[in-house]
Amino acid sequence: MPKFALLVRATPTSESGTFPPDMNTLLTEMAAYNDALLAAGVLLAGDGFLPSSKGARVRFSSSPDAEPSVEHGPFDVASLVSGYWILKMESLEEAIGWAKKVPFKADDAVVEVRQVSGVEDFEGVSDEVRMLDEGLRKKLEESQGK
Repeated sequence: MPKFALLVRATPTSESGTFPPDMNTLLTEMAAYNDALLAAGVLLAGDGFLPSSKGARVRFSSSPDAEPSVEHGPFDVASLVSGYWILKMESLEEAIGWAKKVPFKADDAVVEVRQVSGVEDFEGVSDEVRMLDEGLRKKLEESQGK
């Protein structure tokens, strides 16, 4: 079954690191939303992020001798994600339906819906690479006790 990421776009409020006055209400509504995802059997993962001031970016170069560079936050809010859910869904439309139910009420709240890719989504992948991917997925499931 396909997987979809619901990506919560950061806002100036989420990047400020301060809680809005209605934070307890929002967290209660988010808990109910997460419970509904669990009850539907579609939630695989989900979390929020601290402000980018507590993070860093690692940039890579195509030059074979270049070391990755590190840039510490904060970063421009327009390029940030402040949280996510990973859901197993039958279709993009089903994922959009769940995204519409996120209990956000702010005018600047945005949830981006993206399908998660797997090795099966790419043409020309060798059987060896497919087997490596399958082996990794099995190890991951075992490590998580599934």
